[in-house]
Amino acid sequence: MTETNPRLADRSVFPDPVYKETVLKPLFDGAKTHHVDGFRRIDRAHLVMLVETGILDREQAGKIATALEAIDRDIDPEKLVYTGEVEDFFFLIEKELKARIGVDIAGRLHTARSRNDIDHTLFKLGLKERIDALMVKARKLLDAMIATADWEKETLIVAYTHGQPAQPTTFGHYLSAAIEVLIRDIERFAEAREIVNLSPMGAAAITTSGFPIDRARVAELLGFAAPLRNSYSCIAAVDYTTSTYSAIELMFLHLGRLIQDLQFWTSFEVGQIYVPNALVQISSIMPQKRNPVPIEHMRHLASQTFGRARTVLDVMHNTPFTDMNDSEGETQGVGYEAFHSAGRVLDLLAAFVAQISIDPERVAENIRRSCITITELADSLVRREGLSFRQAHEIAATVAREVVAKGGGLSDDGYEPFLAAFQELAGRKPGIDKAQFAEIVSPEHFVAVRARFGGPAPAPMADALAAYQEKAAAFARQAQENAAREAAAAEELQTRFTTLMGAA
Repeated sequence: MTETNPRLADRSVFPDPVYKETVLKPLFDGAKTHHVDGFRRIDRAHLVMLVETGILDREQAGKIATALEAIDRDIDPEKLVYTGEVEDFFFLIEKELKARIGVDIAGRLHTARSRNDIDHTLFKLGLKERIDALMVKARKLLDAMIATADWEKETLIVAYTHGQPAQPTTFGHYLSAAIEVLIRDIERFAEAREIVNLSPMGAAAITTSGFPIDRARVAELLGFAAPLRNSYSCIAAVDYTTSTYSAIELMFLHLGRLIQDLQFWTSFEVGQIYVPNALVQISSIMPQKRNPVPIEHMRHLASQTFGRARTVLDVMHNTPFTDMNDSEGETQGVGYEAFHSAGRVLDLLAAFVAQISIDPERVAENIRRSCITITELADSLVRREGLSFRQAHEIAATVAREVVAKGGGLSDDGYEPFLAAFQELAGRKPGIDKAQFAEIVSPEHFVAVRARFGGPAPAPMADALAAYQEKAAAFARQAQENAAREAAAAEELQTRFTTLMGAA
């Protein structure tokens, strides 16, 4: 007699309790939290298409439509508790349909589709919504940066290289550099959105269907630009996910560098940025301290955003080119947390940039102590005195060393060392008098003569700001066009679906 191994016995019609708690329940909870509206839209768009192509008759479709509407009215997703009676949220809706209109008619809704194409369509709908919301915040940051750069286009600051004072420029010129990076980051997001904006519906499991479905129609009703062409790609090529999170990763890597500068510039030793009282916290024990704490929060939230985006990309690494759980439910949920922290950074940084100001006295003192206008002295010696740049550089270096050694400033203390160094190295007296010398080494002159394309002087800055404003306006126009198309698609889907309910 052969004994039955108790370990192999089917103990219940329900799933294993550990599998239920560790896999099925989290996936169900994620679906009810993030994708209920997506499920509704997909069911309705697919149903409309089945009728329009003659795959399903209007009377049967009307019963399905009426039942779907009743399910939406009767079931509050937030109150659902996963019991294990069905595998996932998709099968819960199918179970409800069967209970209301019978197995035969209810089962017809799933003609020519699969959970594979449904899932990837859900994820794309979810990403599009989040990309659009995040881009609203990114454009607000861009607008704030452009406005501040315009306001501060003539405000002198110390520019640093390798952590040391390097040359004077303006705060507007500095912000313009960050603006250009942000513009490119927004463009990367726009490119990712184009990849997301292609519908997988109609791919079914892998190879489409023998039924005469209209994939373009479903894409149109769901607000996608078009169907993704290759059906295998619809369920395997998750580059819509990697493109999106790569764009997030880069944006917050780049913003983190700007935020780090803001932290450095607000330090007591540098102090060239003033943070208003509304954006500082005092110490609980040291009453003299003004801590610009929002910068620290922006820094760690940017790093969290970067890390969450990187997590999604790491999960995709070395996965097979096929449909797989690695790219689905819970991974998408992890990615949504990146969007959440990203939005907090963008909001806070936009508010911060709009309110900070430059401390002109600290900037002037730092310029004086650091001799950072000395580059222009070398350049002027080449232009005015006909020296080689190497000779001019040596003279300028000698002047800077002597001025710094005595703790002075170039304008007040540099002319005598300049005369001596020039006489020694050039073998003659310079044609530059003391007043001309003071003008040459002034930070205002330094900025004014740098009037080349991309420089900090007024003319190139005016051109740059105009270009940034036009780019920001173009982003806004594109967002309005996207929103209008989405709204039109939603309106048409509702109209077609409502018409079907009348056929029941």
